[in-house]
Amino acid sequence: MTSARPFNFSAGPATLPEPVLCQVAAEMLDWGGSGMSVMEMSHRGKEFGAILERAEADLRELLAVPANFRILFMQGGGLGENAIVPLNLSRGGKVDVVVTGSWSRKSAAEARRYADVHVAAEGNGREIPVGWTLRDDASYVHVCTNETIDGVEFHDLPRLTNGVPLVIDCSSHLLSRPIDWQRVGLAFGGAQKNIGPAGLTLVFVREDLLGHAMDICPTAFNYETVAANHSMYNTPPTFAIYVAGLVFQWVKQLDYAGKRGLAAIEQRNIDKAALLYTALDASAFYENRVAANCRSRMNVPFFLKDEQLNETFLAEAKAAGLLQLKGHKSVGGMRASIYNAMPLEGVQALVSFLQDFEARHG
Repeated sequence: MTSARPFNFSAGPATLPEPVLCQVAAEMLDWGGSGMSVMEMSHRGKEFGAILERAEADLRELLAVPANFRILFMQGGGLGENAIVPLNLSRGGKVDVVVTGSWSRKSAAEARRYADVHVAAEGNGREIPVGWTLRDDASYVHVCTNETIDGVEFHDLPRLTNGVPLVIDCSSHLLSRPIDWQRVGLAFGGAQKNIGPAGLTLVFVREDLLGHAMDICPTAFNYETVAANHSMYNTPPTFAIYVAGLVFQWVKQLDYAGKRGLAAIEQRNIDKAALLYTALDASAFYENRVAANCRSRMNVPFFLKDEQLNETFLAEAKAAGLLQLKGHKSVGGMRASIYNAMPLEGVQALVSFLQDFEARHG
């Protein structure tokens, strides 16, 4: 960190790399000598065309996205994709959903508006369920690979052996680690966690899954149309794409623990999560309820054993420069979202505060 900014643990919109924010500020009135802010540019102009082209190329390089996948820059967020995916892939037929928490439960409910949805397995929000009952004639299987609210993450993607495409909602871990594209038919994620401001949604779709949209699918949400128009069928979220492109450049340049780029960001995320979980597990004052083998590296929910101290904890944390630690209203407690832009120093500061608060109130 180059300034005394507080550490923001918001689940999204989330903290952004300070160098990126500084560059955005420096370029706000005049991008690249164009005399225009990116917010003022025509999305059809050569200036924004260059921004979009580089952003897509850098993202494809960082995540090693195969040539037979199209990268779409869309709008609507993860909630929107809960409808857009079945409108494009279900053909009004069967969809299997594995429910691991709040977001996959919402995905199943939304997909029921367009398809025959079968819950193939349902967990308790603390672990990944076993014994999936999948249908061989399903159009796809939907999995949320990181539950932002519940803190459950698939560290290895499921390998489907029945030929049914796997769809993953990877909003909260997108760009935090590699993706095994051989196991995926489609991946999507909102940008507001690890990538940029709210308003941009990334979709990675295998080419053979294009061209199957239902007749009721809005044209602007038809993946085939969006792909054919290089994400420019309608006006894309230009400023969010620009900021995301700067984040991609920041990730590519990152050095950590002798690693660079995505490998560096993954290792830093592993180290941050290990530091925080170790501190929570060592304490009888705090509790994380997620099974150890599927704990999220990105979203760490925890509870104070004496929940009467919750408001005191949040007030003292804010005074210490540790922001947005309140858990989601549906589950309560606390939650620290430690996305890519959260430096190791931020987690160290949180751990020190946890230990100090326990010493004074335990």
